[in-house]
Amino acid sequence: MGASLRPSTALLGAFLSSFMIFCLYPEPVLGITRHYKFDIKLQNVTHLCHTKSIVSVNGQFPGPRIAAREGDQLLIKVVNHVPNNISIHWHGIRQLRSGWADGPAGTLFWHAHISWLRATVYGPLIILPKLGVTYPFAKPYREVPIIFGEWFNTDPGAIISQALQTGGGPNVSDAYTINGLPGSLYNCSAKDTFKLKVKPSKTYLLRLINAALNDELFFSIANHTLTVVEADAVYVKPFETESILIAPSQTTNKLSLFKPVLPALNGTSFATNFASKLRSLASAQFPANVPQKVDKQFFFTIGLGTRPCQPNQTCQGPNGTMFAASVNNFSFAMPTTALLQAHFLGQSKGVYTADFPSDPIIPFNYTGPPPNNTMVSNGTKLVVLPFNTSVELIMQDTSILGAESHPLHLHGFNFFVLGQGFGNFDPNKDPKNFNLVDPIERNTVGVPSGGWVAIRFLTDNPGVWFMHCHLEMHTSWGLRMAWIVLDGKLRNQKLLPPPTDLPKC
Repeated sequence: MGASLRPSTALLGAFLSSFMIFCLYPEPVLGITRHYKFDIKLQNVTHLCHTKSIVSVNGQFPGPRIAAREGDQLLIKVVNHVPNNISIHWHGIRQLRSGWADGPAGTLFWHAHISWLRATVYGPLIILPKLGVTYPFAKPYREVPIIFGEWFNTDPGAIISQALQTGGGPNVSDAYTINGLPGSLYNCSAKDTFKLKVKPSKTYLLRLINAALNDELFFSIANHTLTVVEADAVYVKPFETESILIAPSQTTNKLSLFKPVLPALNGTSFATNFASKLRSLASAQFPANVPQKVDKQFFFTIGLGTRPCQPNQTCQGPNGTMFAASVNNFSFAMPTTALLQAHFLGQSKGVYTADFPSDPIIPFNYTGPPPNNTMVSNGTKLVVLPFNTSVELIMQDTSILGAESHPLHLHGFNFFVLGQGFGNFDPNKDPKNFNLVDPIERNTVGVPSGGWVAIRFLTDNPGVWFMHCHLEMHTSWGLRMAWIVLDGKLRNQKLLPPPTDLPKC
């Protein structure tokens, strides 16, 4: 399976029932081949005086680090020793024409992409510059991956299963972790603290990854200033800050120049100000190829809702209903047949329909008082687009069950964040302020609480590509959809057939 080592993403369209070998490589291969083996197995781990068996990779929590240089080939053999079906998502790697396995150097990560196994199955994916190529900033003294996560004393899979059955919200985690360790602020955790020894006056490159399931996080270092140099494996114009905001699935590189006061838990103004500072380098070496024309426009509402309680069942959602989440009021129903398989074989009947709405079917005051009817529709509806379509997408948060931020992740593509704002998007005024010169390029963007965000991308990657909220609880409730990009006319613009060793779903 081929993939170039540059930003954007694709979902593994397969479950690992026994073993598979994943090959990630640029075309042509310019570097060396690096071999890794992932053994998916159960491992006993103790935190907060609770010992439990977790699904792990190679018995590690977090999982092993993958490191390569631009142009290298990665050969990863994945063997599944547990009863769970597992899918691994190489978050940030563009699987060009190879969605079955679903740039500049940078920080990415890999993680499980089924149920809530991502709580323990994840690890860093670091792509260094080619030999002889320097960073567009001063060389750091040392580079350190730092992965934020969550620890559950009980089984996360059981937590979400119970929540989906009762219709209520899932129990929250028992601790946040840094590189798998909760830290001394929690009971029975004094020795479980990540410690980094540093030298005075040295600059450290911190490769920050948010692998938490359900929380955006603020991060700072006492008595130090951070310089942001990269986001989602894309270099940015450097700027200094005392704290940063990082949403689930986002990655950010910081130069720590050895007094922070962390923003409030609901620090919306800080989040907005931080996001506005993220700009692409837009240089000759690292251009920002923003689509200047738009072929197709979409307006998606993003938010929570409800669905009816099943007969003879007591539900714990609002007013006896079940919590749901939707895009344009459609809560995604997972099919029993893989979408990519159905598309490739031309067998979509009974699997999905190609009529996902481009705009809300019933417009309303999205950030005003909630409508009386909070029910969502269910379905497996997709958007179908020709190859090389320039797409502009406005994503609007709603206040149906309370406004909140949603980190939306798009597989298969990077996109440019043109602008964002609060309240309802105004199609007559807001586009005049879009940044078409040096907008940040990302694979995950936060839809602001009670606001909107505008992105553009080019459909230059044929296949079926998932888009979803990276808050696992919202994804579980249905806040997800998919895009189909049709084949282009040229040979290198067509979806490749599935590999011979692809496990059956």
